[in-house]
Amino acid sequence: MWRVGFFFHEMSFGLLSIFLPLYIVSVGGSLLDVGLMASVAILLAIPASLFWGYVCDKRGKYKRYILISFLASSTLLYFFTFTRNIGLFIILYGVMAVFHVAHEPPKNVLIAELYSRNEWEKSFAFYEGFTEIGWLIGLVLGMFISLIGFNSSTTLLLCSGLNFLAFALSLFLVSDPPLIFERGLVRIERSIDFTFRGLTVASKVLDGLHVSGSLAEENLTLFCGGLVLFVFATSTLFTPLPIFLAQNLQLTTSMVYALYVLNSGAGVIGYFLASNRIEVHEEKMHLQKIVMIRSILAFLLAIFTILSIQTVTMFASVLVLMGFAYALYHVCVLSLSMELIPPGKAGLFDALIGLGSAAGAYLGPFIAQTFNFIYAFILSGATFLLAYISFKASS
Repeated sequence: MWRVGFFFHEMSFGLLSIFLPLYIVSVGGSLLDVGLMASVAILLAIPASLFWGYVCDKRGKYKRYILISFLASSTLLYFFTFTRNIGLFIILYGVMAVFHVAHEPPKNVLIAELYSRNEWEKSFAFYEGFTEIGWLIGLVLGMFISLIGFNSSTTLLLCSGLNFLAFALSLFLVSDPPLIFERGLVRIERSIDFTFRGLTVASKVLDGLHVSGSLAEENLTLFCGGLVLFVFATSTLFTPLPIFLAQNLQLTTSMVYALYVLNSGAGVIGYFLASNRIEVHEEKMHLQKIVMIRSILAFLLAIFTILSIQTVTMFASVLVLMGFAYALYHVCVLSLSMELIPPGKAGLFDALIGLGSAAGAYLGPFIAQTFNFIYAFILSGATFLLAYISFKASS
């Protein structure tokens, strides 16, 4: 039940995800303004993620920061309705980003501490699948709003109300875990397992037996590098994509929403499949395959554009596969990050994501406007490939 508030929060941001870039362009902004807004917001969110992650673990309190996030988002979205100035809009969006990320580290810790390590994959997958349905409904809502012809102020007020509803529900439904120990137990188990494997290898060597397998531990630096590269590639691709769909494919706003509905719907399916199929020891292998698939799909978008095969069906198919693959990826990295990142640094995961997102959010639209969307797609595919290499080297 504690997840219900997050559902409405994601519904709001699902609606905003397509509305904001199209709104910026509609009031006279450019692709660069869209990229600047996204990158500034994400850059501000990086230190904020580290701060919120440190504070919630330091104090052992998580509910209050979730409430701060939802209430602040609701208030700032209400203030959005009073301006059409792009500069002020970017500033407000940046401030909202600082408070928006306040719920992420506490949410991750809640799941990690409320469930045992063997249940993390299933729990993260269920949470992400459940909230992705909210995001999906937000996209569907945006599609109908664009068809009905709601003005921008009404849309922003709706998003503000959904976040206030998330705050009100979380006030009653979210509770702090009574004990904080599961992540500590996992690290102790990892240390014991590593020691046992070391002793086994040493005894085999002394007995003159053949030694198979590896004694190396996961490389946290390379794992974090893979995270940054993956998110950079995703942001480079998806930040300018709504504009590409509207301009190059000449789709209406409702049709752009419809394609993202397919993307999000595939993500929902992916999350719920992940909750039943991914085992703890299979995570790393799944992760590497999924990242490679995303690389291939990004290159396919570039090929379609180069060959002028710009049909709705082709792009819809790629977006569906992208959404499905991302869901499986997200479950894997969430579980692995909670295992590898120590207490007090719960915000590191979101900070790394922010670092990659900020760079990609600006560079993607910049390359698309300065050169061509094709080069943004190629850069995205190449970076996904680098992320695959980094994840493979980390394990």
